Amino acid sequence: MVDFSKAKELYELQKKARAIQKVLKNTEIEAKSNDGWITVVMNGEQHLVDIKIAEEALNPANHAELEKAIKNTVTQAISRAQAYAA
Repeated sequence: MVDFSKAKELYELQKKARAIQKVLKNTEIEAKSNDGWITVVMNGEQHLVDIKIAEEALNPANHAELEKAIKNTVTQAISRAQAYAA
């Protein structure tokens, strides 16, 4: 005799997983740098959706600060996306 209850249970789990995946894909998480120069938006799947850089940050004198702000803000966005997904 074939145990269809296990197959149905597996199907239901897959259905729930697809629903969760859709929610994660459609959820946007935003992170901003402390100075407001950088805004990073990621979705719940931890994919980069958007990045914005303020005009004043593009001054060559701000090069090192800008790189640090981008790194920190992307890291912050990833952490928030991971926390949301968990």
